[in-house]
Amino acid sequence: MHHKFVIFPLSAIVGQDLLKKALLINAIDPTVGGVIITGDKGTGKSTAVRALAHTLPRLRVVEGCPFNCDPENMRLMCKACQQRFEREAILPWVEKAMDIVDMPLSATEDMVIGSLDIKRALTDGIKALEPGILARANRNILYIDEVNLLDDHLINILLDAAAMGVNVIEREGISLYHPARFILVGTMNPEEGRLRPQILDRFGLCVEVGALTDPADRLEVIKRRKEFDRDCWTFEERFADQQEKLMQEITAAQGLLGDVQESAEMLEQIVTITASLGIRTHRADIVMEKTAAAIAALAGRTTLERQDVIDAALLALPHRLRQKPFEKDRPLDRQQIESALDQQIEHEQPEPFERSGDVKKKS
Repeated sequence: MHHKFVIFPLSAIVGQDLLKKALLINAIDPTVGGVIITGDKGTGKSTAVRALAHTLPRLRVVEGCPFNCDPENMRLMCKACQQRFEREAILPWVEKAMDIVDMPLSATEDMVIGSLDIKRALTDGIKALEPGILARANRNILYIDEVNLLDDHLINILLDAAAMGVNVIEREGISLYHPARFILVGTMNPEEGRLRPQILDRFGLCVEVGALTDPADRLEVIKRRKEFDRDCWTFEERFADQQEKLMQEITAAQGLLGDVQESAEMLEQIVTITASLGIRTHRADIVMEKTAAAIAALAGRTTLERQDVIDAALLALPHRLRQKPFEKDRPLDRQQIESALDQQIEHEQPEPFERSGDVKKKS
C-alpha cells in the first residue's frame, strides 16, 4: 500500500519551458532574487511551484534546529548553532526534502519575522525567539499565491530578508537574527490587481504564463492529468527517470556555478541590452549576470555565450520595462534583444575572468 503524498512531477508538465527555466535558475542560485509568475488561473503556475520542491536535492539540516541550519557551513548557521559548532566541531544532522512554505495573505508581521519574549531574550538570546514564517522558509521555498493581494509592508519584509539572506528581529532595543536564504516565488493574476513598480523591480525574474494554444499540447495536458488522477503512483514512476536526470542536472549546476566565467564582452552585452531598453535600475544588470551564469551552469558550461545573455534578458527584464500612463504592457521578445546587441560596437575580445564572491551552492 502506498502512503506518501504524490506531487505532479515537474518533468511531466506540458510546455511552459520559460516558467520551468526560471524556477530552476532560482534553485541553482537563490541570490537571483526569486521569480514572480503572472497569468490566468488554471495555467499551471501553482502546480509548477509545488513540483519544484520535489525535484530539488534533499538537504542536510542540523537536528532539532528550527531554522534548518546547514550543519557544515558556519556562515549559514544561527547563533545557537554557531556556538555549538565552535564547541563540538561536528553537529548532528538529519536529511530532509525541501518544503514549500506558504505565505498566508492574512499574515501579520510577527507571524512573518517571529515573535520575541523580551525577558528571555536578555538571557537566552535566539532561543527566546518564537520562529516565524521566515525561519521555516530558510533553505526552502517561500511561496506567495496572489502576491499582488499581500500587504506591501509584508512584501518588503520578505524581499529584504531574501536580499540579505538574514531575518533581523528588533524589539525594545534588542536585536536578534537568523539565516533566511530561500527561493522566493510569487504568483498573481494581473486582472486582480498589480504590484507597484518599486516592488516588481525587487523580484529577480518574471514570467508570464498563458494557456497552451496548440491543440495537441492541450490534449496531452488532459491525458496526463487523467492518468495522474487515476493512479498517481504509476504516473510518478513513469517520469521517475526524467525527474532523476533533472535532479542530477540541478546538483551539477550548483557545483559548477562558482566556476562560470564571463568575458568583458558578455558583460558589455548585458549593459547594452538594459541601456537600449531604457531600464532605469542597476539591479537588472546584476540579476541578468547571475541569471546568465546559472543558465550556462545548467547547460554544463563554464563560459557565457550570447544565447545565455539573451535568455537571461527574457526573464530578468519584462517587469522592469517602463510604461507610459494608459499604455498597455509591452511584451519583450527575442527580436528586440538581438536587435540591441546587433547595434553594439564591436570590441576586442578580452581574456575571461572568474566570477568574484562565494557563489557555490551546496547540494
